[in-house]
Amino acid sequence: MVKVVKRDGREEEFIPEKIVVSVLKTGAPVDIARKICKVIEGRIYEKDLEKIDARELTKWILELLRKYNEEWYRAWIVFDKYIKRRETEKELG
Repeated sequence: MVKVVKRDGREEEFIPEKIVVSVLKTGAPVDIARKICKVIEGRIYEKDLEKIDARELTKWILELLRKYNEEWYRAWIVFDKYIKRRETEKELG
């Protein structure tokens, strides 16, 4: 079982559907959200990770969102900045 290490240090089980739901919130259609999720899952299992940092996971998701559609990428950034009050772009650095 893969664990996600949250920003506050807590660990939780990696649940792929959370990626799909988050990507859907950017305005992306279901098929793209599922594709992005599958790519992320593939990376995790290809690297045989037991744990992944939430920031790294976000970086991967944003990289793929930007590849598909700049507006979806920006929607994620705006949500993080104004709703979650995080500075995602700085972390991508």
